[in-house]
Amino acid sequence: MVTAAVLGVVTGFIFVAWNIVGGNLYEVFNALTPGLGGLPLGVWLLGGIFGGLIIRKPGAAIFVELIAAIVSMLIGNQWGVETIYSGLAQGIGAEIIFALFAYRRFSLPVAMLSGMGAAAGAWILEFFLGNIAKSWDYNLIYLLCTQVSGIVLAGLLGWVVVRLLASTGALDRFAVGRERRTLI
Repeated sequence: MVTAAVLGVVTGFIFVAWNIVGGNLYEVFNALTPGLGGLPLGVWLLGGIFGGLIIRKPGAAIFVELIAAIVSMLIGNQWGVETIYSGLAQGIGAEIIFALFAYRRFSLPVAMLSGMGAAAGAWILEFFLGNIAKSWDYNLIYLLCTQVSGIVLAGLLGWVVVRLLASTGALDRFAVGRERRTLI
């Protein structure tokens, strides 16, 4: 629990920095084509990916993503309390994928699928929080963009970051760190 909480807080600080960059990218991309704003979403999905890949226990993806969202909200962002709802929806989306693999597979494809699951959770929540009033074209483009972002910015990037951290020895107390040692 302590490790998950620390991981959540660290990820929350990543979210705080991304709130400015990603929030602005969202606006720029949506100005180009409504729905393209989903492309920067993936960074906000990293908590669930990190939790699942590092801790590898039921509930870790939800817990880390939720703590990260709470930290982001408490430090201050433009979305307020809805950030907590997003963290919960995104964490559940990632958690479902890790559960489907019975918390036994943590490969790049599983990480990418988990990113897609987290993105689906975000899309569903946002649909019911206001996107339902937008056009089908917008929602379809937004769905596709969030999925691409979930695959690349959450799944691929998250998997690479975890592997890089493991290579430094920082995760030797976890299965991902022990895997690294057995490969050497």
